[in-house]
Amino acid sequence: MAVMIASSTDRPEPLIDQVRAAAASRSPLRIVGGNSKSFYGQATPGQVLDTRLWRGITSYEPSELVVTARAGTPLVELEALLATQGQYLPFDPPHYGPDSTVGGMVAAGLSGPARASVGSVRDFVLGVQLINGSGEWLTFGGQVIKNVAGYDVSRLMVGSMGTLGVVTDVSLKVLPLPLAEATLVFSLPQHEALEQLHRWGAQPLPLNASCWVRDASQPDAPELLFVRLRGARAAVQWAVDRICREAGGGQRIDNAQAGADWAACADQRLPFFRPAQLESADQTDRSLCLWRLSVPATAPVLHLPGPLAAAPQMIEWHGAQRWLWASFSAAAELRAAAAAVGGHACLFRAGADGAADVPRWDRQSPTLAAIEQRLRACFDPFSIFNPGRMI
Repeated sequence: MAVMIASSTDRPEPLIDQVRAAAASRSPLRIVGGNSKSFYGQATPGQVLDTRLWRGITSYEPSELVVTARAGTPLVELEALLATQGQYLPFDPPHYGPDSTVGGMVAAGLSGPARASVGSVRDFVLGVQLINGSGEWLTFGGQVIKNVAGYDVSRLMVGSMGTLGVVTDVSLKVLPLPLAEATLVFSLPQHEALEQLHRWGAQPLPLNASCWVRDASQPDAPELLFVRLRGARAAVQWAVDRICREAGGGQRIDNAQAGADWAACADQRLPFFRPAQLESADQTDRSLCLWRLSVPATAPVLHLPGPLAAAPQMIEWHGAQRWLWASFSAAAELRAAAAAVGGHACLFRAGADGAADVPRWDRQSPTLAAIEQRLRACFDPFSIFNPGRMI
């Protein structure tokens, strides 16, 4: 795959000019890259600002484990370049489509199956360049790990959904590919799977990712726990033996098959994410939404009321991320269940009929809301960037 190597001395003048024009006319801008994550957050109005006009790898130092790419660079191009040097992005960034970009990865702030073990995309961002709401091209952070003095604006941009500025360039820390990997599968109900994950998490095991799934939409579907181990060869083999012994069995999956399955898990292409209810002719199923519940990893099985207790579920991040299919009308019950264990719920994907103005995220505390408002006023004084996206 050809990778575009770009000059690091160029300036994104077309993007700067578009932002300045929008600021002058107080016209909203809708920041778009590959558009693979347009479903995430509320729909936004405004003229499209296409970051794909600004793409390419501007710097890569494999010996320093640092790469810098422009926001419009396709994520597959960056990952292909890293692979040539035996390196990768350890947090398994979801693509959700072939056109996913580096800027979209940072703006959405989403991480894949390994997030609980290696950290999130935010932990790997070293520096950014961005265009603020006044059309100024600013630089924050750098290309080394210890580069922050004061407020860490670089990582503030992660997950900001384009509401604070147009990220144009990103410097990322990368890691060498693991020397060994193994994926195991166990047949376990949810409470036993969580107990095992909590037990293994307290041991010195190279546990990299986990996924428990119960697809209640399929008759007689088994309850399965998948775990991925990564690290030195001796450590992985020792962990395989110990985990299988403690769980009373387990089956090892071929690495090629497992690799494809973990990638499908990150990109939400597993059968769980295409439940039979969504494909039926029953119009009531058009209200089904995909919910993401973020809870402490040690949280027990959630007490969900009524029919929600039988809803299809999938659990990642050693218990900390729980996916569930339910109607948008169940928002209050799901948010209450998550809050009861110290977590929160997000309406991740709305159903075919929309979500009837149900907020995508839980209501912020007054303190956090005030901080966010001041930050937006500082970075986007004319409120032109993705208005309403995070409401």
